[in-house]
Order: sequence, then C-alpha cells, then structure tokens
Amino acid sequence: MTSNLGVKVNIGSVLKPMSRYLQQPYRLFRKYDRANLRPDLVAGLTVAVIALPQAIAFAVIAELPPQMGLYTSIVGGIAGALWGASDQAHTGAANAISLLVASSLAGIASPGTNEYMLAAGLMAVMAGVFQLVMGLLRLGLLVNFVSHSVIIGFSAGAGVLIVIKQIGPLLGIPLNTANPLVLIQDLVLSLNAIHWPTAILGLGTILLGIFIARISPKLPKALLSIVLASVAVFVFHLDKAGVALIGKLPRELPPLAPLPLLDFQLMARLSTGALAVGAIGLVQTIALARSVAAQTGQRLDSNQEFVGQGFGNIVSGLFSGYAVAASFSRTVVNYKTGAKSQMSVIFSSLFLMISILLLAPLTAYLPMAALAGVIIPIAYGLIDRVEISRIWKGTKGDASIMVLTLLGTLFMDIQFAVLLGIGLSLVMYILRTSTPRVHAVIPDSNYKHFVYQPGQPPCPQLGVVDILGDLYFGAVNHVEELILTLAEQQSEQRFLLVRMNHVNHCDFSGIHMLEGVVRAFRDRGGDVFFVRINFPVWQLMQSTGFDKWLGADHFLAEDEAIDYLFHRVLDPVICIYECPLRVFKECQNLPKRIDIKGIPREGDVPSEGIFMVSPQALWRMIYVDTAVPPPYVIDVREPREFKRGHVPTAHSVPLPSILLDTVKLPADRQIVIVCRSSRRSRRAAYVLQQMGVMDVAVLDGGMLAWEATGLLEAVETFATEPA
Repeated sequence: MTSNLGVKVNIGSVLKPMSRYLQQPYRLFRKYDRANLRPDLVAGLTVAVIALPQAIAFAVIAELPPQMGLYTSIVGGIAGALWGASDQAHTGAANAISLLVASSLAGIASPGTNEYMLAAGLMAVMAGVFQLVMGLLRLGLLVNFVSHSVIIGFSAGAGVLIVIKQIGPLLGIPLNTANPLVLIQDLVLSLNAIHWPTAILGLGTILLGIFIARISPKLPKALLSIVLASVAVFVFHLDKAGVALIGKLPRELPPLAPLPLLDFQLMARLSTGALAVGAIGLVQTIALARSVAAQTGQRLDSNQEFVGQGFGNIVSGLFSGYAVAASFSRTVVNYKTGAKSQMSVIFSSLFLMISILLLAPLTAYLPMAALAGVIIPIAYGLIDRVEISRIWKGTKGDASIMVLTLLGTLFMDIQFAVLLGIGLSLVMYILRTSTPRVHAVIPDSNYKHFVYQPGQPPCPQLGVVDILGDLYFGAVNHVEELILTLAEQQSEQRFLLVRMNHVNHCDFSGIHMLEGVVRAFRDRGGDVFFVRINFPVWQLMQSTGFDKWLGADHFLAEDEAIDYLFHRVLDPVICIYECPLRVFKECQNLPKRIDIKGIPREGDVPSEGIFMVSPQALWRMIYVDTAVPPPYVIDVREPREFKRGHVPTAHSVPLPSILLDTVKLPADRQIVIVCRSSRRSRRAAYVLQQMGVMDVAVLDGGMLAWEATGLLEAVETFATEPA
C-alpha cells in the first residue's frame, strides 16, 4: 500500500505482531504442560483463599459494593491470565488501584449509587483500552520511563490514606472528609464517640491476624480473622448492638453491566482518572512481573503483559467489575506455592467464583470493622520503609520525585498526583539524557585505565575526555559546551582524544556537534582523535561521511592511541623543555629540561623558508653523490634518544646546545638537522637561520621516516643506494 505522501506502508508488518499478541490464549492452551496441572491447581486454591477477603476489602476501599471486588478478581483475573505474559503475576482487585478509583470517581457520582458503579466500570474499560493500545503498538518500553520512585511514593501515600480512612469503620466513627489532616482532627474530636463493640471487634481482628501470622505465616490470616469475627457477630448478636455489617452478597455469576459507552461527556470527566489508573496499573504490574521473572528465569514480554492488563480491565468493566492490576501479595503467594503457568490464576478465579455461589449467604454476618482490621495491615504494607530509606539516601532527583508524589497523593486529587509523578519522571529522564557528563580523564597510577581525577593536573598538550551519554539532538549543545569549556580551562591543550565507549546512540545533530568541536580545535592549531566508538555510532559516521572528512588516521585503537599521539602528534619540545608533568606512561622515561629557555613554539616557525630533505635524498648525499662534500648531519634529540638509533654520520647536538650557541658548525658544508619527526629539527633550523646560518635543511619525517625506509642504524660501509 502507498500513502498519499508516496511512502510505502506494509500493512502486514504492522498487523502481524498485533495478531500474535491476540493469539496468546491459543498458545497458552496448546503449549500447556500437563505436568504443571497439579502445582497450578494447588497454587490456585491457595491464592483463592487469600483473594476472597482481599477482593471484598479492596472493593470497600474503592467505595464499591463487595460483590464488585469479587467480580473484578474473577473476570479480570481470567482475562489477564489468558492474554498476559507472566506465569505468576496475579491480576485482580488491587489495594492502591482501589484507592485511586475512589479518588477519581469523587465528585462524579455519589458512592453507593448506580451511577457510581457504572462510572467505575466505564473507567476500567477506558483504562483497559489505553493499555491494550499500548501493548498492540509495542510501546511496552515506555513503562521504563516511569521512575520507581513514583510507585514507592504513591504506594506510601496510598497506604497512609487507606489506614486513616479505615480508622472510622474500625472504631465505628463516621468520618467523611477526604483531607487527611482534617480527618485526623475530626478523629481526635470524635474519640468520645467510639462505638466500643465495633472497636473491640476491629482491633481484635488486627491482633488476631498478627497472632495467626506468628503461629504460621502460611495460614490465611485474613480469611480466618474475618470468619472468626463473623462468628462472633452471629454468636453475640453484635448486629443488634450497632455493629455495621457488609450484608448478604448476591449468589450469581458476574453479570454484564449496562455501561454508558456512548456518554462522551462522562468519558471526558473520567479520562484523567482512567489514564492514571491505566498508567499506575501497568507500572505496578510490570515491576512485579519482572521481579518474579528474574527469579524464575522467564523471558517477560512487556507488550504482551500490557495486552493482558488491557483485556483484564475491559472485561472486568463490562462484567460489573472495576479496574484491575497485579496484586503483590497474591502474586508472591502464587509464586511461592509453586505456580508454573498462567493457569494457576485461572484456577484461583474459578475457585473464587465457586465460593461466591456457595458462601455468599454467609457474608450477611461479615462486619465492616473486621474488614477494616484486614485492610489496615495490608495498607500498612504498602509503606515500603526500606525502599523509602534507600531512595532518600540516593540521588536528589529520585528522592524529590518520591516526596512530591507522596505529598501529592496525600493532599491532591490522587490521579493528578500520579500523573504529576509520571510527568516528573519524564522530566527527570529528559534532564538526565540531555545533560550527559563529560569528564576530563587521565591514566591511573598503573597506566591501565583512564579515570576521572579532578585534583590532578592534565597534560598541557593533550586532553582526554569521556562522554558519558548519548549524542542526540537534546544533548549535543550541552556536550559541546562542556567540551569547549574544558578546552578554555586548558587553553594550551591543542589536541583532544575523545573516548566514545559510553555513547550508544548518536544522531545527525551529534555528528554536527563533533564537527564543530573538531573545527574549534583545528582553529587553535590542533586536532581531535577518537577511540572506542560503538558500532551503531561508527555506522552513522560512515554514512554521513564524517570518517572521511576527519581522516582515517584520527580513529585510533585505545591501546595504541597515546603512544601514537605522543610520538607522532604531540610536540616533543614542549614535553622535554616546558612540561614538568609525567601524565602518561610514555612520559616516564622522557628527559625533562624545563630550565632551558628561548625555544620557539611550533606555531612561531614559518611553514616556508626551510628546505626539507627526504631520507633517500640524504642517503644519496652521504654515500652516492661524492662529487660534493657530504652534508654535516646533526641530531638535535636528547643523547639517550640518539643512542637508540641515528643516521650513521650524524653528530649528537641536543637542541639546547644550539640555543646556547655552544656548537661550532662548519661553514663550508650544508647542515642537515635530524630529530624524531622533524618537528624539533624545524625549530633548530629556524634558530640557526636567525643566527645567520642559511644553508640548512631538515630531514623530512625525521628518524620515523628513516626507519620506515629501512635505513635505521645503517653502517657507513653501505654504498648501495636503497630501493
């Protein structure tokens, strides 16, 4: 297919991944291992025992009828398992999500009304559509951009709110305000109105749960506590004493809800809450699923899990439920009891459905205070003090996101607090990626690694920088500014070595930035070299022609880079006569003559006016052209360099000797000056010319060229002209 812009669009390549995500139930049943049936059944039954009281309690948090919590865990759990990816994540009614639903519906409808329940179902469908689209479009990676601090801050705030809001039902005090500070104030003023039968029942449920957990953590403390509290109500007729009860639940399967799917005005009012519910549900579920997958070794497909959560919410909303997410407690129990596949979640949902049909009449004696006694410990568990402490001691950015999300959850509309936290995460990500660090580094004491040592002086000729981040359009200005600032701080550094191993991505803006840096250093008479370029970045450099523009000899192997630059690029005169430092390994045996003054800088020597002699021409002048006197060859390197190898007829005359005018040179012979690369030779020739010695030449390329031609340490008896 071709679009109006002339761009060919392969519809098949777009639809094929979508169809694969939708076929997950078929793959689940086709590949199911019957050996997993028993452990999945056991895990499903165990989780169902926990899910029964939780589903009722979480519905109470959402200010919805208890049966909606059960419907949510049944149909949401089945759909989430059929289309999800995690083998152990248990989808259904969740603690923090329930509070978020209640907050999002505040002001839209009154709790307990039919409008309120339908709005909860519609919001679940909207959140599910959002999640489903995210999964089908393979946008699962976007969950990585939400900071873990958002979840910790939101969970802690939600835990505090839930605990505060359940104190009223726990003690039998009517507290209706949503502001936690006002609620606490009202609680203090209402202590004399405590309904003691309710309070004793509620506090007793908490203490009983703690006692059961200490006896055996494996026992279903929530279910046992609620059952015993219900028995107490029945035996002592506490309902007649004013203890509030849940009431009898309907004995029926989850019915199809008449949702106002065409009420766009209501949808607009629910959109913010639906977005917050969908986003937090995804982040919470993926984080939980990944933590379990890390222990089981499962390869988790985030996009498939997005699809599963989307279908879970859509089906839950359509069948009289509300928003779903993976539950931490049920997922952990599911994993620890040996669940092998998503079938364990389906089994637990089926067991939960059977329990509704069989046990619904018994809920008539279930006290609200006992539910509050179950909810409060669960809500307290949302406050992860260990993680809060770690984040607080970590980076300021993460701590700020956590604190702002927590305070927003407590004192703002919760859905806005969630979106604020997510927005801050994205802002923090943009700030971090757009401001990568650029460190000037030098070798460590063993000369094996380059490390950031801000207290140590760098080489005055060569700067080495590490770019710690990607070079995309949002970051290049920052990186360029840092590099040029470092260059200004070390104004004598004319050469730069850029280490690129931490740059995993580079766009065309990054190439332009690198070109600008190269031009800046070339304008100051230097150059830029690169090491450790990652393959994708190297491909871009080749496709844009940057490699050819810079020159192939400017891309170096890291193990050889300093040696190459030291011997072929850096100015040895500065190293020997001006620099007191020994930054690199190559500097350690270098003679230091910093007491010598008057050596001209490389830029002061004119490029014209000095005659250059090739190694072959010098050989012929010494051994072949006998009709004229051979040139007088002087080697201006240091004595130790001279001893390692030199032109056979050369005389060792270190550069300082020429400056001090202590050398007597023959007036009737041409002077040819030799050094390692001809750079010191050019300065020596310039100085001699200033002294009036005009018949001066320089060995082009110095001893490096002499070696390359095969003439190193040639003996005087050689008379054959080299090839």
